[in-house]
Amino acid sequence: MAILDRFSVAGRSALVTGGASGLGLAYVEAMAEGGAAVTLSDIDLAGAEREAQRLRDAGYEVRAVALDVSDSDAVARVFDDHAKVFGGLDICFANAGIDTGAGFWNPEGHRNPDGQVDTYDPKRWDKSIAVNLSGMFYTISNAVRVMKQPGRANGRTGGSIIATASNAGLVTEPIVGLPYMPAKAGILHMVRALGLELAEFGIRINAIAPGPFVTNIGGGWLKKDPTVRAAWDAIVPLGSVAETEQMKPLALLLASDASDYMTGAHVVIDGGMMLGRFK
Repeated sequence: MAILDRFSVAGRSALVTGGASGLGLAYVEAMAEGGAAVTLSDIDLAGAEREAQRLRDAGYEVRAVALDVSDSDAVARVFDDHAKVFGGLDICFANAGIDTGAGFWNPEGHRNPDGQVDTYDPKRWDKSIAVNLSGMFYTISNAVRVMKQPGRANGRTGGSIIATASNAGLVTEPIVGLPYMPAKAGILHMVRALGLELAEFGIRINAIAPGPFVTNIGGGWLKKDPTVRAAWDAIVPLGSVAETEQMKPLALLLASDASDYMTGAHVVIDGGMMLGRFK
């Protein structure tokens, strides 16, 4: 097989959670542009339908469904429906995530009174864990269930699951909400454990640990506040916060046969942030 052919996802089907914006939308676009049929799921159905229609108008096969990943029954239904429509599942981007509020330090360099551990609202904690960690478990478990089913339409076995973690699961990020960090750390460890469990079935699972990207998470402050954006650009060793378009090549690598010897790994993509904020 020619080396570039190993990056092809043509003829495969993919399901993306949290796919209506940000990194999730970049995953959807990467899979569609690579030739896969895609289910774009998101709690924001209007946004999902808008983006799916835009991609269909461009000639890609993308369908939109509503999904709250913290609802385990709803997750199961969406995966069953995807398998019925496409005859199985080859690729899953377990991506949906939220930040339920600022951490103990705000982007302006001051302590945030609502982000301290002794003032943190337990409801914010519960919601963040429900979406970011439990929702990840529901997504991955259903992806595995469908990928194990015999008689898939394209004759393939196994599959590739890609979980969106964060470098906030590897280092302390005081401006993100407290529960976000242990949830993302939990994802990384879940991926390591499942890499071992699923290898026997030909199902690969890897995690992406992004650094600062321009998305809607955390209220979209990198989009809204040029001062905050400039401050972040100044401390990224490679010179700037990333645009979501820069995630697409990595997404294609992990979804395709180009990464067929990778499982249980996490890939940091952060412009060098974890190397030290030395600029």
